Amino acid sequence: MSYEERIYEDLNQWKRKITGKTSFVNRLSKKLQNKVNEKIPTKVHKVITESIKKMVEATLVGSEYTTKVKDTHSLSLKEKDEKIIQLMNQYKKTAAVEGAGTGAGGIFLGMADFPLLLSIKMKFLFETAATYGFDTKKYEERIFILYVFQLAFSSEGQRPHLLEQIENWEVEKERLREVDWQVFQQEYRDYIDLVKMLQLIPGFGAIVGAYANYNLVEHLGQTAMNCYRLRLLS
Repeated sequence: MSYEERIYEDLNQWKRKITGKTSFVNRLSKKLQNKVNEKIPTKVHKVITESIKKMVEATLVGSEYTTKVKDTHSLSLKEKDEKIIQLMNQYKKTAAVEGAGTGAGGIFLGMADFPLLLSIKMKFLFETAATYGFDTKKYEERIFILYVFQLAFSSEGQRPHLLEQIENWEVEKERLREVDWQVFQQEYRDYIDLVKMLQLIPGFGAIVGAYANYNLVEHLGQTAMNCYRLRLLS
């Protein structure tokens, strides 16, 4: 079996996994978070949405100008995957150190973790796209990065639709020129809320922060790698 054939099998398993049902605990947590969100006034949601939108947009601009253009077209898919795994390991360590540092400081430093971790994740996604040979200066590629991010940190109800859009990106990219920022911020917040609240506990927060950030980047890395594999193999 060739490497590409093995990756096809891995991708099918991955697609079944991310579109399947989540655990009972995760579903219960999502229901509770939905009830909490219903209690939050619309004005507050709008402020949070606009804040996250500006934060992500600023991060995208920063990542665009700091990502080096990489000539990887001569590399095989296996060689590109190997580079991504090395890149992922570097970013996991960076995120863990950042999480431990902010988690050790309690509430005030813990709150600073949100934009710092978001910046690390976006920078990683730009590096990943460039390594797979995609030009991140193109608007459509920056939008694709946001959809990869959404797929990684969305609930089970959102994931099948997002995966379908990613699988059919060459057609969808003409239609998808923007993201739904309300859904984007709420799904992301819901995904990480519980672990980030634990990170605000002084002392204990350092352990949670390091472990959580390490695994969040690992999860994002696996999602990104498979999304770009889908594009290359299609």
